[in-house]
Amino acid sequence: MAYEHIVDQERCKGCGLCVTACPKNVLEIDTEMNTRGYFPAHQARPEDCIFCAICATICPDVAITINEIAAQAAGAAKRRK
Repeated sequence: MAYEHIVDQERCKGCGLCVTACPKNVLEIDTEMNTRGYFPAHQARPEDCIFCAICATICPDVAITINEIAAQAAGAAKRRK
């Protein structure tokens, strides 16, 4: 089973706490700036997520939610990135 991280791109300030805290290195800081001038986090490796939810818990901006997705949808999510 894979998990989809939904990062509110406009709420995330790119502090990197979620990236640092993730034990599976699922998240990375984006190379594109949001409209507020920050580089938000994004899901780089959804197939590695173990749904520990540390990223969502540690986020000071409450910008991360995690949803379980079916295997075929996980492949599609990976191709979109």
